[in-house]
Amino acid sequence: MEREILLLLGASSYHLGLDIPAPEGTYLYAIDDGYISFASWGAGGGYTIVLNLINYDNISVSYCHVSPIMFVNYGDFVSRKKAIGMVGPKNVYGIHNNPYKDSNGNPTNGATTGSHLHFAIKKDGKNVNPLDFYNY
Repeated sequence: MEREILLLLGASSYHLGLDIPAPEGTYLYAIDDGYISFASWGAGGGYTIVLNLINYDNISVSYCHVSPIMFVNYGDFVSRKKAIGMVGPKNVYGIHNNPYKDSNGNPTNGATTGSHLHFAIKKDGKNVNPLDFYNY
């Protein structure tokens, strides 16, 4: 129940995922067992971690706008509730040709205006509403 509440508090409307306000440095946890299929810079999603779940058919979970200091790497197996990273900063530096900038011209962590988690779920490669996966 705790993880369901965490995903709902402060979430914006569904737009290929949920935006969950959280301060930089907030720990992020794997919602279930799986393998890390991506852990790097992800353009509009900024630094991104993608977890492919093993207990569900063709389900992947994306954590976007995370810190560039990740606790996982591509190919790692992670178990449910394992810390995988943290909510990242608004501004990141060192990304060659980063097209995303704030109003002061500083490079941002993807298409973002502040620290938050963009949480998305795909089934068979297509975005689905993450709230459909939780009982209330």
